[in-house]
Amino acid sequence: MSGAGASPVGQRAAGTADLEVDSYLNYLAAEKGLAANSLAAYSRDLAAFVNHLERRRIPSTTAVQARDVISFLEGLQQRGLSARTRARMFAALRGFFAFLLREARLVADPTGDIHLPRLGQRLPRSLGPDEVVHLLTAHDTTVLGQRDGAMIELLYATGLRVSEIISLKVSQVNLEAGYLTVVGKGSKERAVPIGSMARQRLLDYLQTARPALLRGRLSPYLFVNRAGRHLSRQGFALRVRLAVRRASIGGKVSPHTLRHAFATHLVERGADLRAVQMMLGHADISTTQIYTHVARDRLRAVHRKFHPRG
Repeated sequence: MSGAGASPVGQRAAGTADLEVDSYLNYLAAEKGLAANSLAAYSRDLAAFVNHLERRRIPSTTAVQARDVISFLEGLQQRGLSARTRARMFAALRGFFAFLLREARLVADPTGDIHLPRLGQRLPRSLGPDEVVHLLTAHDTTVLGQRDGAMIELLYATGLRVSEIISLKVSQVNLEAGYLTVVGKGSKERAVPIGSMARQRLLDYLQTARPALLRGRLSPYLFVNRAGRHLSRQGFALRVRLAVRRASIGGKVSPHTLRHAFATHLVERGADLRAVQMMLGHADISTTQIYTHVARDRLRAVHRKFHPRG
Protein backbone atom coordinates (compact mmCIF):
# COMPACT_ATOMS: atom_id res chain seq x y z
CA MET A 1 0.00 0.00 0.00
CA SER A 2 3.03 2.30 0.26
CA GLY A 3 3.25 5.04 -2.32
CA ALA A 4 6.35 5.97 -4.26
CA GLY A 5 8.77 8.07 -2.27
CA ALA A 6 7.25 7.19 1.09
CA SER A 7 9.52 7.60 4.10
CA PRO A 8 11.05 4.54 5.82
CA VAL A 9 8.93 5.30 8.88
CA GLY A 10 5.82 5.44 6.70
CA GLN A 11 6.77 2.18 5.00
CA ARG A 12 7.22 0.46 8.37
CA ALA A 13 3.83 1.76 9.53
CA ALA A 14 2.11 0.51 6.40
CA GLY A 15 3.86 -2.87 6.53
CA THR A 16 3.01 -3.52 10.18
CA ALA A 17 -0.55 -2.32 9.83
CA ASP A 18 -1.01 -4.39 6.66
CA LEU A 19 -0.14 -7.53 8.60
CA GLU A 20 -2.52 -6.56 11.39
CA VAL A 21 -5.30 -5.89 8.89
CA ASP A 22 -4.66 -9.31 7.33
CA SER A 23 -4.93 -10.90 10.77
CA TYR A 24 -8.20 -9.09 11.41
CA LEU A 25 -9.66 -10.12 8.05
CA ASN A 26 -8.66 -13.72 8.71
CA TYR A 27 -10.40 -13.48 12.07
CA LEU A 28 -13.57 -12.11 10.46
CA ALA A 29 -13.55 -14.90 7.88
CA ALA A 30 -12.74 -17.77 10.24
CA GLU A 31 -14.45 -16.73 13.48
CA LYS A 32 -17.29 -14.51 12.28
CA GLY A 33 -17.94 -16.23 8.96
CA LEU A 34 -18.18 -12.98 7.00
CA ALA A 35 -19.03 -13.30 3.33
CA ALA A 36 -16.49 -12.43 0.62
CA ASN A 37 -18.28 -9.18 -0.28
CA SER A 38 -18.23 -7.99 3.33
CA LEU A 39 -14.56 -8.90 3.70
CA ALA A 40 -13.73 -6.96 0.53
CA ALA A 41 -15.50 -3.88 1.93
CA TYR A 42 -13.60 -4.13 5.24
CA SER A 43 -10.36 -4.54 3.32
CA ARG A 44 -10.95 -1.39 1.24
CA ASP A 45 -11.95 0.70 4.24
CA LEU A 46 -8.98 -0.37 6.34
CA ALA A 47 -6.56 0.04 3.42
CA ALA A 48 -7.65 3.69 3.18
CA PHE A 49 -6.85 4.14 6.87
CA VAL A 50 -3.43 2.47 6.53
CA ASN A 51 -2.64 4.88 3.68
CA HIS A 52 -3.67 7.71 6.00
CA LEU A 53 -1.20 6.48 8.65
CA GLU A 54 1.53 6.36 6.04
CA ARG A 55 0.88 9.93 4.93
CA ARG A 56 0.97 11.14 8.54
CA ARG A 57 4.20 9.17 9.16
CA ILE A 58 2.70 7.32 12.12
CA PRO A 59 5.08 4.46 12.93
CA SER A 60 2.56 1.82 14.04
CA THR A 61 -1.02 1.27 15.15
CA THR A 62 0.17 1.49 18.76
CA ALA A 63 1.02 5.15 18.09
CA VAL A 64 -2.41 6.01 16.68
CA GLN A 65 -4.32 8.57 18.74
CA ALA A 66 -7.88 9.83 18.59
CA ARG A 67 -6.80 12.93 16.67
CA ASP A 68 -5.41 10.70 13.90
CA VAL A 69 -8.73 8.92 13.54
CA ILE A 70 -10.60 12.24 13.57
CA SER A 71 -8.24 13.57 10.90
CA PHE A 72 -9.00 10.50 8.77
CA LEU A 73 -12.76 11.02 9.14
CA GLU A 74 -12.45 14.73 8.33
CA GLY A 75 -10.53 13.81 5.20
CA LEU A 76 -13.36 11.50 4.13
CA GLN A 77 -15.82 14.36 4.58
CA GLN A 78 -13.65 16.73 2.56
CA ARG A 79 -13.61 14.18 -0.25
CA GLY A 80 -17.38 14.37 -0.34
CA LEU A 81 -18.13 10.92 1.07
CA SER A 82 -21.61 10.62 2.54
CA ALA A 83 -22.30 10.45 6.27
CA ARG A 84 -23.43 6.84 5.84
CA THR A 85 -20.17 5.86 4.11
CA ARG A 86 -18.12 7.61 6.78
CA ALA A 87 -20.09 5.81 9.48
CA ARG A 88 -19.44 2.46 7.77
CA MET A 89 -15.71 3.13 7.54
CA PHE A 90 -15.59 4.25 11.16
CA ALA A 91 -17.36 1.04 12.17
CA ALA A 92 -14.63 -0.91 10.36
CA LEU A 93 -11.99 1.01 12.30
CA ARG A 94 -13.70 0.39 15.63
CA GLY A 95 -13.88 -3.33 14.93
CA PHE A 96 -10.23 -3.38 13.89
CA PHE A 97 -8.96 -1.61 17.00
CA ALA A 98 -11.21 -3.69 19.27
CA PHE A 99 -9.59 -6.76 17.72
CA LEU A 100 -6.08 -5.42 18.31
CA LEU A 101 -7.03 -4.66 21.92
CA ARG A 102 -8.31 -8.21 22.48
CA GLU A 103 -5.14 -9.59 20.94
CA ALA A 104 -3.07 -7.48 23.37
CA ARG A 105 -1.43 -5.60 20.50
CA LEU A 106 -2.75 -2.33 21.92
CA VAL A 107 -3.20 -0.98 25.43
CA ALA A 108 -5.80 1.64 24.48
CA ASP A 109 -8.44 2.01 21.76
CA PRO A 110 -8.04 5.36 19.91
CA THR A 111 -11.64 5.15 18.66
CA GLY A 112 -13.16 4.64 22.11
CA ASP A 113 -14.08 8.27 22.80
CA ILE A 114 -15.12 9.16 19.25
CA HIS A 115 -18.85 9.29 18.53
CA LEU A 116 -20.30 10.14 15.15
CA PRO A 117 -23.70 11.83 14.87
CA ARG A 118 -26.50 9.27 14.84
CA LEU A 119 -27.78 8.60 11.33
CA GLY A 120 -31.46 8.66 10.58
CA GLN A 121 -32.83 5.41 9.19
CA ARG A 122 -32.88 5.41 5.42
CA LEU A 123 -36.17 4.17 4.06
CA PRO A 124 -35.55 1.81 1.16
CA ARG A 125 -37.08 2.27 -2.29
CA SER A 126 -39.88 -0.21 -2.77
CA LEU A 127 -42.50 -1.10 -5.35
CA GLY A 128 -46.24 -1.15 -4.82
CA PRO A 129 -48.08 -4.47 -5.20
CA ASP A 130 -49.58 -3.37 -8.54
CA GLU A 131 -46.13 -2.45 -9.89
CA VAL A 132 -44.78 -5.84 -8.86
CA VAL A 133 -47.66 -7.64 -10.60
CA HIS A 134 -47.03 -5.58 -13.74
CA LEU A 135 -43.32 -6.41 -13.60
CA LEU A 136 -43.98 -10.12 -13.13
CA THR A 137 -46.39 -10.32 -16.05
CA ALA A 138 -44.45 -8.21 -18.57
CA HIS A 139 -41.86 -10.82 -19.58
CA ASP A 140 -41.52 -12.11 -23.11
CA THR A 141 -41.92 -15.78 -24.01
CA THR A 142 -38.35 -16.41 -25.18
CA VAL A 143 -36.11 -18.83 -23.30
CA LEU A 144 -34.32 -15.96 -21.57
CA GLY A 145 -37.64 -14.27 -20.86
CA GLN A 146 -38.93 -17.43 -19.16
CA ARG A 147 -35.77 -17.66 -17.09
CA ASP A 148 -35.92 -13.98 -16.12
CA GLY A 149 -39.58 -14.30 -15.18
CA ALA A 150 -38.82 -17.25 -12.91
CA MET A 151 -35.86 -15.44 -11.32
CA ILE A 152 -37.77 -12.25 -10.60
CA GLU A 153 -40.83 -14.15 -9.38
CA LEU A 154 -38.63 -16.16 -7.00
CA LEU A 155 -36.81 -13.04 -5.83
CA TYR A 156 -40.08 -11.35 -4.89
CA ALA A 157 -41.47 -14.56 -3.36
CA THR A 158 -38.48 -15.16 -1.09
CA GLY A 159 -36.64 -11.86 -0.59
CA LEU A 160 -33.29 -13.52 -1.29
CA ARG A 161 -30.14 -11.44 -1.67
CA VAL A 162 -28.68 -11.22 -5.17
CA SER A 163 -25.65 -13.28 -4.14
CA GLU A 164 -27.97 -15.96 -2.76
CA ILE A 165 -30.21 -16.27 -5.79
CA ILE A 166 -27.43 -16.41 -8.40
CA SER A 167 -25.60 -19.11 -6.42
CA LEU A 168 -28.77 -21.11 -5.69
CA LYS A 169 -28.49 -24.76 -6.71
CA VAL A 170 -31.22 -27.07 -7.91
CA SER A 171 -30.57 -29.31 -4.90
CA GLN A 172 -31.51 -26.45 -2.56
CA VAL A 173 -35.04 -26.17 -3.95
CA ASN A 174 -37.78 -28.50 -2.75
CA LEU A 175 -40.71 -27.77 -5.06
CA GLU A 176 -42.83 -30.59 -3.67
CA ALA A 177 -42.68 -29.16 -0.15
CA GLY A 178 -42.67 -25.55 -1.42
CA TYR A 179 -39.52 -24.16 0.17
CA LEU A 180 -35.83 -23.65 -0.49
CA THR A 181 -32.77 -23.62 1.74
CA VAL A 182 -30.12 -20.97 1.34
CA VAL A 183 -26.76 -20.26 2.93
CA GLY A 184 -26.61 -16.56 3.67
CA LYS A 185 -24.27 -14.17 5.47
CA GLY A 186 -22.11 -15.76 8.14
CA SER A 187 -22.60 -19.17 6.44
CA LYS A 188 -25.97 -19.46 8.18
CA GLU A 189 -28.53 -21.72 6.55
CA ARG A 190 -32.21 -20.81 6.52
CA ALA A 191 -35.38 -22.20 4.97
CA VAL A 192 -37.66 -19.86 3.02
CA PRO A 193 -41.15 -20.64 1.62
CA ILE A 194 -41.49 -20.30 -2.15
CA GLY A 195 -45.21 -19.71 -2.66
CA SER A 196 -47.53 -21.22 -5.26
CA MET A 197 -46.97 -18.67 -8.04
CA ALA A 198 -43.18 -18.89 -7.88
CA ARG A 199 -43.38 -22.67 -7.56
CA GLN A 200 -45.35 -22.97 -10.81
CA ARG A 201 -43.03 -20.60 -12.63
CA LEU A 202 -40.00 -22.56 -11.46
CA LEU A 203 -41.58 -25.81 -12.64
CA ASP A 204 -42.16 -24.34 -16.10
CA TYR A 205 -38.61 -22.98 -16.22
CA LEU A 206 -37.08 -26.31 -15.15
CA GLN A 207 -39.08 -28.25 -17.73
CA THR A 208 -38.49 -26.00 -20.75
CA ALA A 209 -36.18 -22.96 -20.53
CA ARG A 210 -33.39 -24.42 -18.41
CA PRO A 211 -32.87 -27.52 -20.63
CA ALA A 212 -32.89 -25.23 -23.68
CA LEU A 213 -30.16 -23.04 -22.13
CA LEU A 214 -28.02 -26.00 -21.02
CA ARG A 215 -28.32 -27.90 -24.34
CA GLY A 216 -27.31 -31.19 -22.80
CA ARG A 217 -24.70 -29.74 -20.45
CA LEU A 218 -24.80 -30.29 -16.71
CA SER A 219 -24.89 -27.56 -14.07
CA PRO A 220 -25.74 -27.64 -10.37
CA TYR A 221 -27.04 -24.06 -10.51
CA LEU A 222 -30.74 -23.29 -10.75
CA PHE A 223 -30.47 -20.24 -13.01
CA VAL A 224 -28.00 -20.50 -15.87
CA ASN A 225 -26.93 -18.35 -18.81
CA ARG A 226 -26.42 -19.36 -22.44
CA ALA A 227 -22.98 -20.74 -21.55
CA GLY A 228 -24.48 -23.03 -18.92
CA ARG A 229 -22.98 -21.09 -15.99
CA HIS A 230 -24.72 -19.17 -13.26
CA LEU A 231 -25.28 -15.46 -13.77
CA SER A 232 -23.00 -12.81 -12.33
CA ARG A 233 -24.36 -10.09 -10.04
CA GLN A 234 -24.00 -7.62 -12.90
CA GLY A 235 -25.73 -9.95 -15.33
CA PHE A 236 -28.65 -10.46 -12.98
CA ALA A 237 -29.00 -6.71 -12.37
CA LEU A 238 -29.01 -6.11 -16.13
CA ARG A 239 -31.82 -8.62 -16.66
CA VAL A 240 -33.89 -6.95 -13.93
CA ARG A 241 -33.33 -3.54 -15.55
CA LEU A 242 -34.48 -4.91 -18.90
CA ALA A 243 -37.62 -6.33 -17.30
CA VAL A 244 -38.31 -3.02 -15.55
CA ARG A 245 -37.93 -1.15 -18.84
CA ARG A 246 -40.28 -3.59 -20.57
CA ALA A 247 -42.85 -3.06 -17.83
CA SER A 248 -42.46 0.75 -18.16
CA ILE A 249 -41.88 1.19 -14.42
CA GLY A 250 -40.36 4.56 -13.53
CA GLY A 251 -37.56 5.22 -11.08
CA LYS A 252 -34.50 3.18 -10.24
CA VAL A 253 -35.34 -0.47 -9.62
CA SER A 254 -32.65 -2.99 -8.71
CA PRO A 255 -32.80 -6.62 -7.51
CA HIS A 256 -32.51 -5.25 -3.98
CA THR A 257 -35.69 -3.23 -4.58
CA LEU A 258 -37.61 -6.48 -4.92
CA ARG A 259 -36.13 -7.75 -1.66
CA HIS A 260 -37.41 -4.55 -0.04
CA ALA A 261 -40.81 -5.02 -1.67
CA PHE A 262 -41.00 -8.58 -0.34
CA ALA A 263 -40.39 -7.44 3.24
CA THR A 264 -42.49 -4.27 3.01
CA HIS A 265 -45.56 -6.04 1.64
CA LEU A 266 -45.35 -8.74 4.31
CA VAL A 267 -45.09 -6.19 7.13
CA GLU A 268 -47.87 -4.04 5.67
CA ARG A 269 -50.16 -7.05 5.75
CA GLY A 270 -49.41 -7.81 9.38
CA ALA A 271 -46.61 -10.36 9.15
CA ASP A 272 -44.70 -11.01 12.37
CA LEU A 273 -41.41 -9.11 12.30
CA ARG A 274 -39.48 -12.11 13.65
CA ALA A 275 -40.75 -14.26 10.79
CA VAL A 276 -39.70 -11.63 8.25
CA GLN A 277 -36.30 -11.42 9.96
CA MET A 278 -35.82 -15.18 9.57
CA MET A 279 -36.81 -15.17 5.91
CA LEU A 280 -34.53 -12.22 5.10
CA GLY A 281 -31.63 -13.79 7.00
CA HIS A 282 -31.02 -10.75 9.20
CA ALA A 283 -28.82 -11.52 12.18
CA ASP A 284 -30.35 -8.70 14.23
CA ILE A 285 -34.03 -7.77 14.48
CA SER A 286 -33.06 -4.09 14.47
CA THR A 287 -32.10 -4.44 10.79
CA THR A 288 -35.59 -5.73 9.99
CA GLN A 289 -37.33 -3.01 11.98
CA ILE A 290 -36.75 -0.47 9.21
CA TYR A 291 -39.70 -2.07 7.42
CA THR A 292 -42.04 -1.00 10.20
CA HIS A 293 -41.05 2.58 9.34
CA VAL A 294 -41.83 1.92 5.67
CA ALA A 295 -45.24 0.52 6.59
CA ARG A 296 -46.00 3.44 8.91
CA ASP A 297 -45.11 5.94 6.17
CA ARG A 298 -47.52 4.19 3.80
CA LEU A 299 -50.28 4.20 6.43
CA ARG A 300 -49.78 7.92 7.07
CA ALA A 301 -49.97 8.64 3.33
CA VAL A 302 -53.21 6.66 3.06
CA HIS A 303 -54.65 8.47 6.09
CA ARG A 304 -53.77 11.89 4.66
CA LYS A 305 -55.28 11.02 1.30
CA PHE A 306 -58.53 9.39 2.34
CA HIS A 307 -59.47 10.60 5.81
CA PRO A 308 -61.82 13.64 5.67
CA ARG A 309 -59.69 15.45 8.24
CA GLY A 310 -56.36 13.95 7.23
